[in-house]
Amino acid sequence: MSPTSPDSASRPSTVPARSRRRWLWLALLGLLVAGAFGWQRWYAAPAATEQQRRGAAERGPQTVTAVAARRGELKVYLTALGTVTPSETVTVKSRVDGQLMRLHFTEGQLVKAGELLAEIDPRPFQAALAQAEGQQLRDSAQLKNAEIDLARYQALLAENSIARQQVETQAALVQQYRGTVKLDQGVVDNARLQLTYSRITAPLSGRVGLRRVDAGNMITANDANGLVVITQTQPSHVLFALPEAGLASVMPPYLAGRPLSVAAHNRDGRLLAQGVLETLDNQIDSATGTVKLKARFTNADNVLFPNQFVNVKLLTEVRRDAVLIPEAALQRGKDGPFVYLIQPDNRIALRQVVPGPADGGQLAVERGLAPGERVALDGLDRLRAGSKVTPRAPGAAGAAEPAGEGRRHGKRAASAPAAPGQGQGE
Repeated sequence: MSPTSPDSASRPSTVPARSRRRWLWLALLGLLVAGAFGWQRWYAAPAATEQQRRGAAERGPQTVTAVAARRGELKVYLTALGTVTPSETVTVKSRVDGQLMRLHFTEGQLVKAGELLAEIDPRPFQAALAQAEGQQLRDSAQLKNAEIDLARYQALLAENSIARQQVETQAALVQQYRGTVKLDQGVVDNARLQLTYSRITAPLSGRVGLRRVDAGNMITANDANGLVVITQTQPSHVLFALPEAGLASVMPPYLAGRPLSVAAHNRDGRLLAQGVLETLDNQIDSATGTVKLKARFTNADNVLFPNQFVNVKLLTEVRRDAVLIPEAALQRGKDGPFVYLIQPDNRIALRQVVPGPADGGQLAVERGLAPGERVALDGLDRLRAGSKVTPRAPGAAGAAEPAGEGRRHGKRAASAPAAPGQGQGE
């Protein structure tokens, strides 16, 4: 077909027409989608919201657990992480050289002071003692003979039968022999002491650790490793550090001589032992801003183990007639701590409070709440100022868990509103 045929001349005019129709259909489809979205936004959503409001109205006021503030006693504690340390620790070492013959203890055994722990071969020390005693006997005999001669010379001098110089020389010889005998006595005592050192005894009562040398080995005096370590665990001490701000509550009773109770707990919170504060350091550590304290525990049941980490609770004060509420009822907003107060008409009001110390889930309120006033304990994330609620006593059937309990069981924690006064009545 030639380039000037009628069919080829008409093709360029049909392509733009098809493209215009395609864009027209796309624009129409976009208008339909936008219209559907607008209908959903402006008509369907308000209908759903209105339905939710009607459902909320049918459900009625929210049921919450109400707890009345009460007056009671609260113990004020300072908490810290402490380390158990034995009252005394001794590395048992030999004081003489020799072969270790026998061990008389079992690893981990409780021993008493003076109890035999090990024996070193005593024969070299027995031989040395016998030699020293023989030398002493010989010199003692010479001394006795010199004393007899001195007595004879003194008698002859009285009769002018002997020269005075000879008597004085004999008296000097007697003194010389006496010095020799006394020196021999020192050698005997030292040999006897070395023999005593061949029997190694416990210097204090406590628990022995793992042995560091076995029987049959040659040991030397004052070896750095020693034979075994003994730790005295009755009593035991716990060392812990407190921030310098805690001194304000510790120093007054400590200086007054009043004993401060200290409790040691394990990592699970179980009470291990009760003790008393014994002393505290004389300066604050400038690097950490803390001061070290030492507590004493009798540890009669050996529940505290050396170098064990414990949670320490130091009782500094007992507040009586304090206004107490459950700690879970306290909320925090931008204006500070507050509680959801249940008014006499069962409507919610946001009450600013000044919280004090807490212990065992109970919180002392310094200001802002009077005994007998009720606070909400659960469902706090849905409460607003002016909300109508139905109070329920703690422990009633169907009661919700307090805030904090839900967190431990994986439930969504109650969140406080931004600030008192911002919430609107339902």
